[in-house]
Amino acid sequence: MNVMQPIDRIRGGVHEKEKHESGHKHVSGTAEYIDDIPEPAGTLHAYLGLSARAHAEILSIDFADVSASAGVVGILKADDIPGENDISPAHKHDDPVFATGKVEFHGQPIFAVIATSRDAARRAAAKVKIDYRDLPHVTDVQEAVTANYPLVIDPLKLERGDIDAGFAKAKNVVQGEMRIGGQDHFYLEGHISFAIPGEDDEVTVYASTQHPSETQHMVAQVLGVPSNAVTVNVRRMGGGFGGKETQANLFAAVAAMAARKYRRAVKIRPDRDDDMTATGKRHDFHVDYKIGFDDDGRIEAVDAVFAARCGFSADLSGPVTDRALFHADNCYFYPNVRLRSRPMKTNTVSNTAFRGFGGPQGMVGGERMIEDIAYTLGKDPLEIRKLNFYGGEGRNLTPYHQKVEDNIIGRIIEELETSADYAARREAVLAFNRENHVIKRGIALTPVKFGISFTKTEYNQAGALVHVYTDGSIHLNHGGTEMGQGLYTKVAQVVADEFQVDLDRIKVTATSTGKVPNTSATAASSGSDLNGMAAANAAQQIKARLVSFATERYGVSEADVAFEPNVVRIGSERVSFPDFINMAYAARVQLSAAGFYKTPKIHWNRSEGRGRPFYYYAYGASCSEVSIDTLTGEYQVDRTDIIHDVGKSLNPALDLGQVEGAFVQGMGWLTTEELWWDAKGRLRTHAPSTYKIPLASDRPRVFNVRLAEWSVNREETIRRSKAVGEPPFMLGISVLEAISMAAASVVEYRIPPRIDAPATPERVLMAIERLRGQARR
Repeated sequence: MNVMQPIDRIRGGVHEKEKHESGHKHVSGTAEYIDDIPEPAGTLHAYLGLSARAHAEILSIDFADVSASAGVVGILKADDIPGENDISPAHKHDDPVFATGKVEFHGQPIFAVIATSRDAARRAAAKVKIDYRDLPHVTDVQEAVTANYPLVIDPLKLERGDIDAGFAKAKNVVQGEMRIGGQDHFYLEGHISFAIPGEDDEVTVYASTQHPSETQHMVAQVLGVPSNAVTVNVRRMGGGFGGKETQANLFAAVAAMAARKYRRAVKIRPDRDDDMTATGKRHDFHVDYKIGFDDDGRIEAVDAVFAARCGFSADLSGPVTDRALFHADNCYFYPNVRLRSRPMKTNTVSNTAFRGFGGPQGMVGGERMIEDIAYTLGKDPLEIRKLNFYGGEGRNLTPYHQKVEDNIIGRIIEELETSADYAARREAVLAFNRENHVIKRGIALTPVKFGISFTKTEYNQAGALVHVYTDGSIHLNHGGTEMGQGLYTKVAQVVADEFQVDLDRIKVTATSTGKVPNTSATAASSGSDLNGMAAANAAQQIKARLVSFATERYGVSEADVAFEPNVVRIGSERVSFPDFINMAYAARVQLSAAGFYKTPKIHWNRSEGRGRPFYYYAYGASCSEVSIDTLTGEYQVDRTDIIHDVGKSLNPALDLGQVEGAFVQGMGWLTTEELWWDAKGRLRTHAPSTYKIPLASDRPRVFNVRLAEWSVNREETIRRSKAVGEPPFMLGISVLEAISMAAASVVEYRIPPRIDAPATPERVLMAIERLRGQARR
């Protein structure tokens, strides 16, 4: 037995700035993605055949030229599906793998070609001849309302107080509307699946999915086999952002079906154009609102309807539109409120999860109302924001009847006002605008309050598997997926901290349904919260066994056994961790455990529109300054300052990166990323050449970002941290609000600017001309 001297701390524990576990592989090109997996001899390739109509009956299909193409092995159609032709996550049986009889959006999959190479499959798929009978179609949410299209799922209503009395009391009432655009996920790694058949009905699928268990269940459903016959593995994704929560199911199902039919490995990877055409995006919204307020700007009543373009099937539109309502209040107390969703069916691809999951759209709608109050009264929007913040008893109840008990937005705003020098800079902006007639500036400081937890209560659970080997190395597996956000690193840090060993002793292996079953999607910002706690639980089980062993072996009390940096202290002796593990193994101590965690306190009754859907809230604020050219509508972001709350950070370096990236992505959604369908229902922004994500040159010229290091989660989360994936996305709202101020300056800030999102240069220019026209009337 080696007696060890004490050291201060382990390397790579929680709360330390530790590098991403795959960061060096990302930059060197050695990180292995699905398309890098060596292909077994005889691997086949699949490619989807997509609809060329937005809404039409299929009269006939001629596959003769497809079958005759070089390299084609076969064609998969709906009648080749051995199980159920459905991959609907909402279990509404409205999302077929392959369309039959009728297509409901341009780009809907109708068949798949299986060939000896991807190029052969792709070329062959384009040779199909399909006769259609066109049907009326709608692609716009307002057109769908006018055409009396159905809802894809039951709407939600949140209501509290007395709306009629609130509006009767209000001295000012304003009505308005706003269009909020969608967004493509634009992950670097597109959708891809690789299926390898096994014995009997078994199949192993390597899928780029955020929800391995759902992909497993959907593949099993399509194949008509039990879930235990399907194993889904995910080592890493090249980005997800919600786009791989449900959309990966299609590709996994097609690859698995072909692998089973032809008894060969099958890979499917669409081109970027087809990926963008055939897979869902962020929902775009149309918001109708009515607000009542007093002469100071204090809100008395809010009545709003959030209509969403959902696409041809339900997908996740129910919970997405629900969450939009949950966040329409942002940080503001509405004494009397009624919020309603309208999830509209359209002849477009089914929209799906996207970072924020409807919350950003609801929050933008809420901030537009604040903006309208400010410009109507001729006040600084920040003054109106602070006046309406949630407060103490009597002003802390949300529209869904959850109390806001952890409110720290006041302190965050106060700190950011000071550090960003907001008051002086706003005065400087006002002075600049008085002297300049072409270039105008704007500045805005906006808050964020974002609820953390899945609103589908059963998703708030996680499992993990931890093995300790006799050399002291540790194997960690959990149900979370790694898509670049650093989840694997954070959970490994938790396990290292539990055992008090250096981080390099921990090996995190690919997420697999064969190791940890029935996992939830890595979504809702809950990856670290859920999987970190599950992994900690597994480690604690092993530690308890080890402590029991030590007390029996050495005749000491449990209080005399402690895990210290890389050693175990037993009484006055310190034993190296590997030596201690070897002794425990020799004594037949179980060195493996399956951990589990479920989020406490949460509950939600959708039919009543009340409950506690969120375990806690994450807060943040951003201050952005912009300059716009009133002759062209072009603009640049001059400076952004951010303070964001992540509780007691598990890894400040990773969290800071998440905040920075989320802000830029949110800014892109609200400024440059525009989705556009033509009159034939075809998505025309389907490639990097037509869809503009933010570039390095679009970043704020000055970009100051820091974490609220004083914050500690009052709830018992993993090491008192808070989620960081989604909340900072909405910090980008400050850019939209700053653009609005700059535009409003052309009419001396007397008229609400009401610029729809995304605020492209064209929309900014049109808004300026509209404002000038209104001022002349």
